Amino acid sequence: MPAAPLLSSRLRSILSGSIGNLVEWYDWYVYSAFALYFAPAFFPEGNQTAQLLNTAAIFAVGFLMRPLGGWLLGVYADRHGRKAALLLSVLLMCGGSLLIALTPGYGQIGVAAPVLLVMARLLQGLSVGGEYGTSATYLSEMAGARHRGFFSSFQYVTLLAGQLLALLVQLGLQATLTPAELASWGWRVPFVLGAAAAVSALYLRRNMAETTEFVQQDTTSPTAAAELSKMALLLRHPREILTVVGLTLGGTLAFYTFTTYAQKFLVNTAGFSKAQATLVSFGALAVALVLQPLMGAVSDKIGRRPVLLFFGVGATLGTVPLLTALGNAGSVGAAFGLLVLALTIVSGYTSINAVVKAELFPTEIRALGVGLPYALTVAVFGGTAEYVALLAKQQGVESLYYWYVTACAAISLIVYWRMPDTQATSRMAADA
Repeated sequence: MPAAPLLSSRLRSILSGSIGNLVEWYDWYVYSAFALYFAPAFFPEGNQTAQLLNTAAIFAVGFLMRPLGGWLLGVYADRHGRKAALLLSVLLMCGGSLLIALTPGYGQIGVAAPVLLVMARLLQGLSVGGEYGTSATYLSEMAGARHRGFFSSFQYVTLLAGQLLALLVQLGLQATLTPAELASWGWRVPFVLGAAAAVSALYLRRNMAETTEFVQQDTTSPTAAAELSKMALLLRHPREILTVVGLTLGGTLAFYTFTTYAQKFLVNTAGFSKAQATLVSFGALAVALVLQPLMGAVSDKIGRRPVLLFFGVGATLGTVPLLTALGNAGSVGAAFGLLVLALTIVSGYTSINAVVKAELFPTEIRALGVGLPYALTVAVFGGTAEYVALLAKQQGVESLYYWYVTACAAISLIVYWRMPDTQATSRMAADA
């Protein structure tokens, strides 16, 4: 039986996997960060809200591919290894980013422009759908039991870092290019950078170690070689599947509301400039990034369930007042403080959701079990968050969206209240 990897090897592999995760999420979020600039290039007709609705719809289309990615790459990871699936996912993301960077606008090729944009987002959706479950599984298995909450939290550290990097590139381009240059060609620069960074991530991931748990089950499990049996095996765990759906529901909707949609909300509802909204979002996400490992470490000490309950109660009681106040924020400082408070609450979910899901499933279907039900839930609720919010605003009933987020958070709160603490019932190896 293979020995557990040395701490130095384990840390190098976690770092390599995390950096690759950062690049993937940078590529994914650049679309949302620069939608304000490239929307007119692909959808020249209509007002700003109508253009954003079109780009948000394509953002949602990318999410529709995530369940397929969660299934295909989840099965691939459980059959061929976590490392092999992570290499494949970063290749798909590179292709999607490069396609967006090179696609001419509507004025040059007409309707083919938004069609190619959709194709690029489908590729990226497939990649991210497979990335989440495989990355969550890899980090959780590589971390070791004693610090599993802390190290697995780096999935969202790098996810948020990807958003921050996208915003940092945006701030840099806003400072060096005119608005006309950004709308004309400048928005393509971050997609070129993303494709180039994906090549570097591919190199790092080639040198990662495979997890001990996968290697052990691959040689001993009679079901490990039967790819077609993976879904059948997963369906033997209906309670775990429903738990993933329930604990993800409120968390993903709150996360996308206060991260990707918040920037547009600050411009479209609160009346801030694009540059101010970018600055506020950047600062708040930087604070949230620091909170992830702190809350992950707390979960290692007191358990996963109390941290989830912190999010569930906070999101259920706080979403309506926070969004109402944010929509009426009179200064950049006030908006920053409100967004930090919101993301502090959301961190109760983001910091540990990966490890909680990984602890629910046995090794032979862990990547599929984590990735598929999560991706389905995110596709339905997280991926449509911007579209539903913008549609509510367009129809003059924006506050209904606040209550929608609240209701979903309340459902998740019930799940957190009723579920056992996965730290105590974990199906992962109890190595140090």
